[in-house]
Amino acid sequence: MTTTLLYITYFLICAFLSFMINWLLLKFSKSLGVRSNQELNQVRWSADVKPSLGGLSFFIVFLISVAALGFVPDSIEKLASNEKFIGIMAASTLGFIIGLADDAYNTNPLVKFIGQLSCAFILIFSNLYIVATGNVAFDYLITVLWVVGLMNSINMLDNMDGITTTTSIVILIGALAIAFFSHQVSPAIFLLIIGVLASLFGFLYFNWNPAKMYMGDTGSQFLGVFLAAISILLFWNERDAVSGMIQIKQFILPLLIFTVPLMDTLTVFARRLLKKQSPFVGGKDHTTHHLVFFGFSERQAALVLIAIALLSISFALFLYTGFITWTIWTSVLAILYFFLVFIIMQIIYNIGKKRHQNG
Repeated sequence: MTTTLLYITYFLICAFLSFMINWLLLKFSKSLGVRSNQELNQVRWSADVKPSLGGLSFFIVFLISVAALGFVPDSIEKLASNEKFIGIMAASTLGFIIGLADDAYNTNPLVKFIGQLSCAFILIFSNLYIVATGNVAFDYLITVLWVVGLMNSINMLDNMDGITTTTSIVILIGALAIAFFSHQVSPAIFLLIIGVLASLFGFLYFNWNPAKMYMGDTGSQFLGVFLAAISILLFWNERDAVSGMIQIKQFILPLLIFTVPLMDTLTVFARRLLKKQSPFVGGKDHTTHHLVFFGFSERQAALVLIAIALLSISFALFLYTGFITWTIWTSVLAILYFFLVFIIMQIIYNIGKKRHQNG
């Protein structure tokens, strides 16, 4: 059996396991992560109370992927001394625990923030950090901002049925493509990405509108730190050996691949800060909500963001593979593309806001 066929078989097995885990959790548990909006004292898009169990399946399949490495020849011995792999495992596990605690006990935001910082420090101590400036302290700071920021961004994006799930699926497909073209990624990283990707596909059946289940903070915090770690490994540190220390190229890939969560987070942060409101309290002011206010259905809003994510990641892959030559002008074009998408979404946001107010 070829390696590609093995990966495909493994993906299908993990997707099936994820589906069955979520099916069983939905059937037998109705309490974990189920909290009313009044109890949370937050404004939520959906008034329905549904279990937030999806994150459990993500982590279980993640652990299965780690266990599956025992079937890869010599992998255990190699991974035991691979500090980056251990860092990804440890940080992802902590992210899962942070989210699980928040779903179960509605933890203090400061405690959650300290946990997110700890995830970033684990990656740094495992030598998995963004190398961007040549100044180690500043690189550490950029890494902390990225990890903590992405954990919150993925959490904030989880505001409507299927949005974070489908966005993460597209991002991980992009990660697999880049891992394939790089020829430098170990089978262990392939298995982890495939496992988490499969778990998202298995969960999507229950999370697509109308959702039967949410991923909760258990899922969004795990996904946030896992995507952050994979992005540092595959996207951020894509550098040219002959170029200078600070390279715009390595900022372009994360900007394109994470267009959807970054765009949504920037929109919410900017608009809430202008209103002197906390950017960390839930509300109906995300780009997804205003796509619905504009006139799209919830499913159509999800499809719009999927299309944006696919287009952005295709652009990133064309640059990465050399189909589009890297130059200063293509880098500028990529940045302009991001801001063009951002501006178009702001126009739709404002129109949707007026239509909603006029009711």
